[in-house]
Amino acid sequence: MSAVTLQSLCSTLVFVLFVSADPKNITAESGQDVTLTCRATNNNKNIIVVEWSRADLESQHVLLYRHVQFDPEEQHPSFKNRVDLQDRQMKDGDVSLILNNAMINDTGTYECRVQRQRESLSLITSVYLSVVPPGQSGGHKEDRSNKDGRREDGSVILIVGLSVSAVLLVAAVFGFFIYRKHKQQQSQETYQPPVELQPVSC
Repeated sequence: MSAVTLQSLCSTLVFVLFVSADPKNITAESGQDVTLTCRATNNNKNIIVVEWSRADLESQHVLLYRHVQFDPEEQHPSFKNRVDLQDRQMKDGDVSLILNNAMINDTGTYECRVQRQRESLSLITSVYLSVVPPGQSGGHKEDRSNKDGRREDGSVILIVGLSVSAVLLVAAVFGFFIYRKHKQQQSQETYQPPVELQPVSC
């Protein structure tokens, strides 16, 4: 395994780790107001559309903001009068969604998309919201648990990170020894010991 191959393997694994760690998890109690955070880059410059959606709602939106106003035409009925942008001026690119009076049926994966002038609609972030009955979550918290109610906080991310680091370290050491052994074999094949001259007796 060459050094170049090992380096590309490490880069790929680190990329996969960071991409897969992207979705956020939020747990909230029924009846609470919840903020689903989303921040677009380059501040609010040229943002013409903000779309919050949920995959299971098909073509209907959680919230659609375009032409400097909300578009209620294709909004899912369960979100009418319950959602708003945290900052309608979208200062610093803040397009976070406020969901009032969260209900159990609000549980799901929410996707935030933004469109700028002369660009297409692009995904900014995904948030998994789990809404539980009162008294079960200890309040609105981010990264507390996943769909099954198991803890999924910084300790899980740390364990995953350390595991991947350990695998990369073992792969690097293993690759180094294979590379070194290969080099030694090459040098032994090209090396020819000096010929000893025997004294000639007369």
